[in-house]
Amino acid sequence: MNPSCGRCNLVVYPTEKVNCLDKYWHKGCFSCEVCKMTLNMKNYKGFEKRPYCNAHYPKTNFTCVADTPENLRLKQQSKMQSQVCYREDFEKNKGKGFSVVTDTPELQRIKKTQNQISNIKYHEDFEKRKMGGEVHKSSNPGPGDFKPPPASQECHSKPESVQPAAAAPPSSGKRYRAVYDYAAADEDEVSFVDGDVIIDVQTIDEGWMYGRVERTGQQGMLPANYVE
Repeated sequence: MNPSCGRCNLVVYPTEKVNCLDKYWHKGCFSCEVCKMTLNMKNYKGFEKRPYCNAHYPKTNFTCVADTPENLRLKQQSKMQSQVCYREDFEKNKGKGFSVVTDTPELQRIKKTQNQISNIKYHEDFEKRKMGGEVHKSSNPGPGDFKPPPASQECHSKPESVQPAAAAPPSSGKRYRAVYDYAAADEDEVSFVDGDVIIDVQTIDEGWMYGRVERTGQQGMLPANYVE
């Protein structure tokens, strides 16, 4: 049975049949919906299963092409690829969110020095309040200006054991306060801890002093850059 024409609804015979836009047309009926210009398979444009010429093709702001199954499939595939790329980047960069710059030896040394300066400033303020603001400072550079070397690496060699010529009267000499812990390395040295008050201090040379620890009563030589 022959199909009917999409325009005139008459029977379309095989010799004059045009199959387009899911319909069958007579060659003369396959024309523009507006100007009735006869069209062919090369110059027609379909809109809602109706043929149009290029000049009268409807202009629309939105097209249903975006909702076709093919475009929906491509959109879903693009979304999946985006998620895959995101996961790959996440796994690749996982664990790299923290910088190792803050753990360099140089920054650790600076941080330690700043902590020491902060502790020294706190002890100075405490002593000023305790002693009414009278704090005697040594003429040697302050401990905040440099990091004191270990006892085995003093920049000044310790002089030979020196005993004071005569015992000074109690608390008649200068008073200093320890800013670091120190453990005596020889019998003629004295040990003390941070915060101890050293009294009856006598300067032996640029690097060493002689004094008595007020807390323990022990007296002997001590490094000058451990007190202020």
